[in-house]
Amino acid sequence: MTEDDRGAHGASSAVQTAPPAVSALIEPRPMRADAARNHEKILQAAEEIFALDGVMVPIDIVAERAGVGIGTLYRHFPTKEALYEAIVMTRLTSLLATADECVKNPNAQEGLCSFLREFAHQSSEKKDLFDALGQAGIDIKARFSDTFEVLMARVDSLRQRAVDEGAVRADVGTKDILNLVMGSCHAAGPSGIDDTSLQRLVDIILAGIETRS
Repeated sequence: MTEDDRGAHGASSAVQTAPPAVSALIEPRPMRADAARNHEKILQAAEEIFALDGVMVPIDIVAERAGVGIGTLYRHFPTKEALYEAIVMTRLTSLLATADECVKNPNAQEGLCSFLREFAHQSSEKKDLFDALGQAGIDIKARFSDTFEVLMARVDSLRQRAVDEGAVRADVGTKDILNLVMGSCHAAGPSGIDDTSLQRLVDIILAGIETRS
């Protein structure tokens, strides 16, 4: 029996399931290989469709784009809200992993710069998606406040290391830096600039927070 067959059997009842808490999105046990592939395909398809056409797109269109049955989709994501949460959590988890890698860099300034460049890249790349979620009334910062706090603490640790190293100004806070980067991403959107041009803006920000020798 395929995953589509198994999922279709319970699809009708699964639609009525309430949105799970964020913690429920974490699998208690590793998924089978076929289930993991389907999970990833659904998330990728949903990100693409929601960014292009908005979050009101019928869920069966997402299943079609992912190449899975509607039963399989509901098996992984019982509601659209669960799918929204999984998309956002995937992005935040990726940023947390990036921060964890960057803090291992023995050069604190390089670690901070590497994170901010990747942060800008992901923020710009997924801007349309997050705009669509926001327009649908989904308050991402409120719903994922705990995760955002963890991410902010990781970034602050990167910044403080660079300050202690004497490479970054102590009078510029973590929120200041992230707001500058986010502002560049938002400004880049309407201008249609590419990632190379965006990274140049990030380099200008980085030059501005460096200590003067």
